[in-house]
Amino acid sequence: MAPENAVTDALPMPRHQHIIVTVFGLYARGDRGAFAVSDLITLLSDLGVESGGVRSSVSRLKKRGVLESLRQGRSASYRLAAGLEDVFRAGDERIFARRRATVDDEWILTSFSVPESQRHLRHRLRTILTRVGCGQVAPGLWIAPGNLASEISPQLERAGLADYVDLFQGAHLMAGEIRHKVGQWWDLPALDALYADFVELNRQVLDRWEQFPNTNDGSHETLRQAFVDYVPLVTQWRRLPYMDPGLAEEYLPKDWSGLAAEALFTKLRELLGQQAERYAHSVIGRP
Repeated sequence: MAPENAVTDALPMPRHQHIIVTVFGLYARGDRGAFAVSDLITLLSDLGVESGGVRSSVSRLKKRGVLESLRQGRSASYRLAAGLEDVFRAGDERIFARRRATVDDEWILTSFSVPESQRHLRHRLRTILTRVGCGQVAPGLWIAPGNLASEISPQLERAGLADYVDLFQGAHLMAGEIRHKVGQWWDLPALDALYADFVELNRQVLDRWEQFPNTNDGSHETLRQAFVDYVPLVTQWRRLPYMDPGLAEEYLPKDWSGLAAEALFTKLRELLGQQAERYAHSVIGRP
């Protein structure tokens, strides 16, 4: 699954393109990674997207290099563009199986220097580092928990920016100040507000499924409702772990909304994930 660009003011409802990327990321990967347009329209209609919106959004995603077209028999189909599988695989790890850092973990520092003649690259560097979850210590010096090292380097390599960057890993030697410092390096109140919005948007969904007399009855309508609830949930969620560096709990503000949001997402994924997949596969005729 792939991230969305970081946004810091409010948690928006997903746009059609975002929902389509989620559907491909969840149900069209690897050797079986293609959707006939007709099947995609059927699935997206359950999510309230009209056929015209599906076609126009798919066209835009193709122009952006996210999707590519192919023929399957007499049907027009689309799949994720070649080369994106590694990006989505890395996204799966960050979005569904992320590890929060501990106070014993080291930090990774990213230092960059860009010649004046290539100033436009500075914005690209800052955008990538922000998207991965880095905080800014000073101009040209960014920081993240050490377990993000394996994500930062490949992102810079893919963007062709690795030659401008030096990466260092080590400890912060003024341990008593670290909690105050992380509040300077990251905008934690803004991130907390986004997590609180996520909880507010989805708490009733969890309540409804927990009160359902039989959430695993396997009926068509139950599977369909799981799909209808799960795809927007993942679409809303998948950018948040990229904005959140995964700081140790000891460094977070009291009553940090991110912990409640993680718990809510995990619970809903357990309740809905497999059922939503069964519904999607039933629509496209896969076992």
